[in-house]
Amino acid sequence: MSEPTPSIPKGNWILVTGATGFLASHIVKQFAERGYRVRGTVRDLAKAQWLVNDPTFLKPYADVGGLELVQVPDLFSPDTDLAGLVKEMSAIVHVATDTSFSPDPNKVIPQTVAGVTALMEAAAREPSVKEFVYTSSFLAAAVPMPALPGTPVTEVKRDTWNDAFVQMAWAQAENPSPRAGAFVYTASKVEAEKAVWKFVAEKKPGFVVNTICPSQLLGEPLCKAHVNSGVAWIRQLYDGETARLMGFPAVVNVNVKDIAALHVAAVLDPQVQNERLQAWAQHCNWNDVLAIMRKLYPRKEFVDDLPNLAPGLALETDLSQARALLKKWAGQDDWKSLEETITDNTKVLDNREALRG
Repeated sequence: MSEPTPSIPKGNWILVTGATGFLASHIVKQFAERGYRVRGTVRDLAKAQWLVNDPTFLKPYADVGGLELVQVPDLFSPDTDLAGLVKEMSAIVHVATDTSFSPDPNKVIPQTVAGVTALMEAAAREPSVKEFVYTSSFLAAAVPMPALPGTPVTEVKRDTWNDAFVQMAWAQAENPSPRAGAFVYTASKVEAEKAVWKFVAEKKPGFVVNTICPSQLLGEPLCKAHVNSGVAWIRQLYDGETARLMGFPAVVNVNVKDIAALHVAAVLDPQVQNERLQAWAQHCNWNDVLAIMRKLYPRKEFVDDLPNLAPGLALETDLSQARALLKKWAGQDDWKSLEETITDNTKVLDNREALRG
């Protein structure tokens, strides 16, 4: 497959925020493998060394100056030197976000909005920046209602927003419910992505802006922290921990490698300009995942099927552009299958202590 002509030459610098994260680390890897130099922000350099100390992973790129890590304890702090961070960067991929799931919207939403706005302002003052990609979420666009009989299907479009969760986040500020943290997280993605497009409309920066709205990320964990995190859904099911999963009667999955490839495409493709890309693969539920696990590991005993699940979410959208970009930049005809995604996710679980980090 001949490689498309990128809008940014190989060897140029790409900034990726939150580089140790599940998605961001895959983005770093894909840019490095394509011949770009990557600057990744991390909260703690000592805890981030797994990115650069494995000779079978990213150490060869770090050794020749193709990957550098910058410690930024709080990317959203007004004291952070954003000007120095974006200096000489050709593109910025802003993945880092508040994943504390705090039930207090005052501690999450304003800071998240201020953080992305400040980063875009710093980028606008740096002449080298040509591309800015913001990682949003499909939750920013629509309420994830299970597709049960009688549930209306929401068609997600460019101007569709999940304002209902924003209202719920603030309504529960004084008396939070057990789901308040999820409402606040979603509200922060809604308001931050709105702030991105407001900045584009009002400031008309000299760089291209794209946002990507992935559905539920599944796939290969690259370090122990990814396996042990609270949103390591497949690990929880593999280990028989179903309490948190019961709150999600259906999902739309997508492989983390596909979403990383779309971030690469959103930066490098000269035809992708000021786009909001929804990125979903298959509608499914946890019993679909269990069926695949039982096929992959016939000798392992798994939990029984979970009750009261739905076949998917009552959402639909046009995914043709995202699929075309996967074809163009990753050589794929479509999303990775759910079985391939679960295989990626589970192949490390029997030997998870050997993982990096």
